[in-house]
Amino acid sequence: MISPSHPQMMASYNGWMNERLFALCATLSDGDRKRDVGAFFRSIHGTLNHILLGDRLWLGRFLGRPFVVDSLDQELYSEFVELRAERESTDREIGVWAKSLTPEQLADSLTYVSFTNPAKRMYPLWVTVVHFFNHQAHHRGQLTTLLCQLGLDPGVTDVIWLPELAATEMI
Repeated sequence: MISPSHPQMMASYNGWMNERLFALCATLSDGDRKRDVGAFFRSIHGTLNHILLGDRLWLGRFLGRPFVVDSLDQELYSEFVELRAERESTDREIGVWAKSLTPEQLADSLTYVSFTNPAKRMYPLWVTVVHFFNHQAHHRGQLTTLLCQLGLDPGVTDVIWLPELAATEMI
């Protein structure tokens, strides 16, 4: 099992990486962001939309506030400025939620209906929290590849370089 410090750190990492990657994506034209390059979610914009969609699906499950979509590649926001603002808002909400988690909650179970295979599932909450943050990192990895293919360097993406961890360097 994980302790509450894990989702708190991962929420910080999530916000840090999203802020950096959205800033880099903002340097691209709308056409470059939306060009179908054969990625799993077609484009940079499609990938950014999917990460937000996945976060909202899971956050809705965690908070008992279902987020309803038609498909996993549904475009939530066609305008980059709006997508970025909604990403920032969702990252703040993830941070607040992560700070509210207790060891007892993480040990409890979460029951939900899967979107991809509509069946009821039940897991310990901590397992779904790990999945939630892993899903983000997986698709951000795809995003950094797409950015590199355009000649843009996303810089360091390792959790260990999270700025607040630098303040607690261990010797």
